[in-house]
Amino acid sequence: MKLYDLELSGNAYRVRLMLSLLGLKAELQTVNLMQGEQRQEWFLKLNPRGQVPVLDDDGTVIWDSLAILVYLARKYGGERWLPSEAKDLAEVMQWLALMENETLYGLGKARVILKFKLPGSLEEAQTLGRRGLNVLEARLAGHDWLALDRFTIADVGCFPYVALAQEGDISLDPYPAVRKWVDRVKQQPGFVSMPGI
Repeated sequence: MKLYDLELSGNAYRVRLMLSLLGLKAELQTVNLMQGEQRQEWFLKLNPRGQVPVLDDDGTVIWDSLAILVYLARKYGGERWLPSEAKDLAEVMQWLALMENETLYGLGKARVILKFKLPGSLEEAQTLGRRGLNVLEARLAGHDWLALDRFTIADVGCFPYVALAQEGDISLDPYPAVRKWVDRVKQQPGFVSMPGI
């Protein structure tokens, strides 16, 4: 198994985290985004979107961190991580929708604007990120986990950019339930960190 990776990418980190939680080993190959390696022909053959992460599992190539989470959960993790029953599956997927929207385009975008000096409206990103944090806080005030009252890929997916919120100049101080959840995730067997967390 090989993961095309970038250490500071929250999207790539969520895949490294999932691999570790499942006890799986993968060879990491860094893709240098600053030098445009993601736009080279060899990489675009793996992912036509030119983004990390990409997972090559013995010839099965999957791109996009959400798709990779679903693949790993279904192939190696079974019902614990991603249930197949419609209602339970939908409960997990609705939190993955928050991952793909408020956490990525809010918290994650604020982070890349400040940390990597990429263009965008910091104020809009922070507003969207805080909106997502409010939703998370409301859920986590009464539950330990986002879906099904157990640790699932919903938590793995949302965790990186929430835990990195301070790098987008968004404090978690107003969100005590979110802070406790971050700590719970860090206590899970197989947890691995990344710079900034």
